Amino acid sequence: MRVTGVKVLARYIVELTFEDGSTKVIDLEPHLWGEMFEPLAEDYERFRQVRVDDAAGTIVWPNGADLSPRMLYAESKAVTPV
Repeated sequence: MRVTGVKVLARYIVELTFEDGSTKVIDLEPHLWGEMFEPLAEDYERFRQVRVDDAAGTIVWPNGADLSPRMLYAESKAVTPV
């Protein structure tokens, strides 16, 4: 499942749009460990630079860190309309 949109909502929480049109929310803080992700965990402004890589179909950061779109889809929660 490819990611087509990303929006930072709060500290390490992002809203994702997927190719099937679904919108989901995930807290990425538990996933920000390891050499590529620690700089993002330590610097929220750096984390906020997240964007969609259309070729990869997932979210990426300027330092090259990315996350599996399958994991993002499986672990995120569907947004329920108010």
